[in-house]
Amino acid sequence: MEKYLQEHFELPSKNPSEEAQRRWRSAVGTLVKNRRRRFRHVPDLDERHENHAKRRSVQEKIRVALYVQQAAITFIGGAKKKEYQLTEDIIKAGFNINPEELASITSTHDLKALRMHGGVDGISKKVRSTFDHGVCATDLDTRQNIYGVNRYAEKPSRSFWSFVWDALQDTTLIILMVCALLSVVVGLASEGWPKGMYDGVGIILSILLVVMVTAASDYKQSLQFKELDNEKKNIFIHVTRDGGRQKISIYDLVVGDIVHLSIGDQVPADGLFIHGYSLLIDESSLSGESEPVYTSQDKPFILAGTKVQDGSAKMIVTAVGMRTEWGRLMSTLSEGGEDETPLQVKLNGVATIIGKIGLVFATLTFVVLMARFLIEKGTTVGLSKWYSTDALTIVNYFATAVTIIVVAVPEGLPLAVTLSLAFAMKKLMNDKALVRHLAACETMGSAGTICTDKTGTLTTNHMVVDKIWIAELSKSVGGYLRENTSAEVVKGKDEKQTVLGTPTEIAIFEYGLSLQGYKDEEDRSCTKVKVEPFNSVKKKMAVLVSLPGGTYRWFCKGASEIIVEMCDKVIDQDGDVIPLSDARKKDIMDTIYSFASDALRTLCLAFKDVDDFDDGADSPPSGFTLIIIFGIKDPVRPGVKEAVQSCKTAGITVRMVTGDNINTAKAIAKECWHID
Repeated sequence: MEKYLQEHFELPSKNPSEEAQRRWRSAVGTLVKNRRRRFRHVPDLDERHENHAKRRSVQEKIRVALYVQQAAITFIGGAKKKEYQLTEDIIKAGFNINPEELASITSTHDLKALRMHGGVDGISKKVRSTFDHGVCATDLDTRQNIYGVNRYAEKPSRSFWSFVWDALQDTTLIILMVCALLSVVVGLASEGWPKGMYDGVGIILSILLVVMVTAASDYKQSLQFKELDNEKKNIFIHVTRDGGRQKISIYDLVVGDIVHLSIGDQVPADGLFIHGYSLLIDESSLSGESEPVYTSQDKPFILAGTKVQDGSAKMIVTAVGMRTEWGRLMSTLSEGGEDETPLQVKLNGVATIIGKIGLVFATLTFVVLMARFLIEKGTTVGLSKWYSTDALTIVNYFATAVTIIVVAVPEGLPLAVTLSLAFAMKKLMNDKALVRHLAACETMGSAGTICTDKTGTLTTNHMVVDKIWIAELSKSVGGYLRENTSAEVVKGKDEKQTVLGTPTEIAIFEYGLSLQGYKDEEDRSCTKVKVEPFNSVKKKMAVLVSLPGGTYRWFCKGASEIIVEMCDKVIDQDGDVIPLSDARKKDIMDTIYSFASDALRTLCLAFKDVDDFDDGADSPPSGFTLIIIFGIKDPVRPGVKEAVQSCKTAGITVRMVTGDNINTAKAIAKECWHID
């Protein structure tokens, strides 16, 4: 049996080949009581092929629209364009552009139409939005009524009765129903009413009980999966509304919202680029093109479903939901289903083997019962005389054989493991661990090593500046922090100031605010000219600002070891710039190591003045002046020590993966009992 399962029902846990998927389906064969129910949570490979072909077709159309249309417009400049009318509802709401026209400008990359409407500024005015203030929360319902809701068309949820119908497709139950009807007919003919009804009605009631229990279980399971799916899709993004930065669900996004995009974000709606830095968009999911696209004010179109590969930006939303290209693409496809897990496949194999064994014993039972019946009949009244009671006996024998198959074959076994995995996924989500694939819950049980991130997993991700090094002085740094950060100060409804951004940025910004407070007018006296956003490869970010005297200044912030190597000068206690000698550099590195040994995350801030700059060039690799070293504390999350110890007791090795300083990592590891 083990050899048979390995040969036909062995499936890798990740990226199974189509050959392996088809092999186990072929091994199951036609010996399935209820194929519709057994394979409900298993993808239809033929349907998946059709969906892939549809997707490629739609992507090809989008690619043509994106890359060929502008050339066509050049040759057919005089072609008549579709005219869009402003309806009474649009005018009454105070908007000045038709939803379809607004959506088409972005989806077709129509620069000519964009300029005709006054560019991005003109579009913002026509949808009653401003770049600094965003939209008003009181207008959300009106905007959704006119421009649509940011949801895609989905298949309606299946009703309870559809699951009842699925349960009734069971071959053995259909055979038993036929047997029940025959039993009723023969019983009434031989024993009369009501005694002749007892056996048949008993079988029918048993069938109804099985069907209702099965349908109720499957319906509850479908609701569980629906809830999990909605949880996975509910992503939160940052927008500017009512003059402040807010965190909202993508489902609440409306046309006119000012969306903040950063590295790794999926674009939630079609929009136009307002301003940003080095924004690189991956459009492969939409157009099929693997080459990322640079987006700027000259090429301002950003499509939903694409991903931010590098940079950061703000965009104004022009189309949501089914008016976006991504929405139209999704509406043409049906869900292909999630790949089956190895345990599901093996349980299908077990069910198949048991099914064959059950069929053999059911057949053998029927043959033995019939042989005994024929021998007894032949020795008593002879085989030439037959009565209605004989027919009833044979029907009962057949029903007994079918019942053996019903009881013996565990058709619900693969479904049971799917349900248990769904419950495991739900429990993990309650513990703030988002699991996107059921197979992960299954393979987790056989894990021998756990690789965990440090920040936000082992630690609380609530950071504060604990120590600083600044040539023994700690003032005059606050003003520089305002420019060299992506964090932002916003006012809540209670007029309380809140800093929004990444935890590291918030910690540094809050330290700067504690030194001199928030002076918006003064902080905006320097204009950002260029920004190189932080990423995990460079481990630094840089900002170029214009100074009042007509010169420019680069600010650079990042991993201490990298920034120190870029510096050849440092600010002394008198505020003067002096050369960074080897001895002083050694003292600085010793300070960094001492901070790291105290489990502090270290960051350096440096600057360099330049007379001019090249738009296409990166920030200078050297010649910077070191200003400050931050030691940022990120406390270990409560319960981590106990969890790590539990893993050790269970024989599971816990490994920490982090890009932080090695000494910081060692200090955190000691605190979590990773190492002695």
